Amino acid sequence: MAPAAAAPKPRWQRRKDARPDEILAAALELFARHGYAATRLADVAAHAGVSKGTLYLYFPNKAELFKAVVRRAFAPNLLQAETLLAEFQGSSRELLSRLIEQAARVLVDTPLSGIPKLVIAEAGNFPEIAEFYFTEIIQRGQRLVEQVLARGLQRGEFRPIDTAAAKQLIVAPLIFQLLWKHTFQAYEAKPLPLERYVAAHLDLLFNGLTDRTSE
Repeated sequence: MAPAAAAPKPRWQRRKDARPDEILAAALELFARHGYAATRLADVAAHAGVSKGTLYLYFPNKAELFKAVVRRAFAPNLLQAETLLAEFQGSSRELLSRLIEQAARVLVDTPLSGIPKLVIAEAGNFPEIAEFYFTEIIQRGQRLVEQVLARGLQRGEFRPIDTAAAKQLIVAPLIFQLLWKHTFQAYEAKPLPLERYVAAHLDLLFNGLTDRTSE
């Protein structure tokens, strides 16, 4: 008779180096579901299958836990976008399209969409998390957009524009769509697919950006 398969180990018996990731995954889910104020560290610990004392070994307070969640969630996506910018050989229009499509998937179509919504909703009561998110995520994303616009201007692909304003206008429809998803989409009879929304945004954007003087 074949030996019985070993039962999976409970979370508290797993390797210690797996615990931070389990805690961060649990925290992301609870922050996105309940918001910052309503999420308790005891609930995060229970959801991760660890004791509250174990959680405190890695994260001294809720603010530091939230910062770690944001870094873990968004830093790899930003690094991927920065790498794409550095290595891309095609047109600036193609590059900006790729970056917007990638950002739309992350910001609107994944569980990460709950984080910017949380920051917007609770910035008044917790300005420190808004400042952190602005410094670590928004400014880094804005620099990416500015660099793509500068690339397009330098190569004669885009017409002269106010890049300081454009970097916000380019991203604004994505922020609107993630807020719409969390607020009104449940009441729509037939929600607009994200792909159609992004395609319409890109069409409007490039009809405004493209330099047509040579046509």
